[in-house]
Amino acid sequence: MAGHLKKQLKDAVKVISSGSLLFASYLTVVGDERFYANQLMPILQRIVGAETAHVLAVKMIGLGLVPLNRYQDPASLEVNTLGLKFKNPIGIAAGFDKHGEAVDGLYKVGFGFVEVGTITPKPQEGNPKPRVFRLTADHAVINRYGFNSCGLIAAQQRLKAREAAQQEQSKAGLPLGINLGKNKLSQDAGADYLEGVKVLGPLADYLVVNVSSPNTPGLRSLQGKAELRQLLHMVLKERDALQGESKPPVLVKIAPDLTTQDKQDIADVVTELGVDGLMVSNTTVSRPEMLQDPQKSEVGGLSGQPLKDLSTSTVREMYKLTKGKITIVGIGGVASGQDAMEKIRAGASLVQLYTALTYQGPPVVAKIKRELEQLLKEQGFSSVSEAVGADHRGSESRLTSGAS
Repeated sequence: MAGHLKKQLKDAVKVISSGSLLFASYLTVVGDERFYANQLMPILQRIVGAETAHVLAVKMIGLGLVPLNRYQDPASLEVNTLGLKFKNPIGIAAGFDKHGEAVDGLYKVGFGFVEVGTITPKPQEGNPKPRVFRLTADHAVINRYGFNSCGLIAAQQRLKAREAAQQEQSKAGLPLGINLGKNKLSQDAGADYLEGVKVLGPLADYLVVNVSSPNTPGLRSLQGKAELRQLLHMVLKERDALQGESKPPVLVKIAPDLTTQDKQDIADVVTELGVDGLMVSNTTVSRPEMLQDPQKSEVGGLSGQPLKDLSTSTVREMYKLTKGKITIVGIGGVASGQDAMEKIRAGASLVQLYTALTYQGPPVVAKIKRELEQLLKEQGFSSVSEAVGADHRGSESRLTSGAS
């Protein structure tokens, strides 16, 4: 009798386990947001190291193994800026797909644009491991990758192989950005960026000059007024010399750790030279007081929720300093529609995320878009473009629900 009961219990456990597994598999495939954010991602983070998880995520998304994305981008989320059409304003930031291996999968996830890189002229390993640290208690990450890159030639071959497909995506409002950097041991930063423009410019809808990673020695000094003017003058000249129709807009990615004078200088230079846009911002070397995680003192750039307010205030300041005439892409701590809306109202025409993807998984993209669509309606905007810079337009345009 006891043996029979034991067998029945075992069978019941098997059935329940199989059912649970099937249900979990179903939730994984359909992209259930809460399941990903509260169960699947935390479990994966406990059993897989940060860099291994990053590499696996790129491989899986590169193979197109992504949850179903049923969300249809409404007309209110379409943005036209930089001479390009964006189906929606939510992009994947550089640093995720460093070598251009998962572009099509990232569009499938629901991103309105994909930025690959940072890509350096020669292949390089980056900094020694471990170099990525999750600050789970803070919904943040510290990385000191140091521009690990496959190099321009490998990236060019990979992107060239899907050039025709990308042209179709771009026409449909899904542009491709390419983020350029310098090699760690290079003695001539300018030559490195020019080579990047020459080799990858013809394959890009827009180019980013990354002078703000904290993990390449001396890189941030290129944000100084004289250095930046000289570098960007050369880059724009090289871009203008590209053959054929390809004259991609050039944007500069800046740090959030800048003095008031630095920001004024950058605004002056980009306005004077006719740079197309600013990516605001890269990771921060600062460590906000509120950080709880034991890994908070690791060296590197901090991203995620603790960067949010710092990057949004930098967006606000750069919009003001450039008088709203230069396209701004807001980056840092975007994990909800509200986070995106705050950056848009502060002056960003587009936003990017990365860290939120590691904590909430691919369904976070549709969640942000759905929430943003709702917020636009609630705050009386018919489109994202109408909301850009709303916080600068005086109290009459502020809605109590939307002022940030």
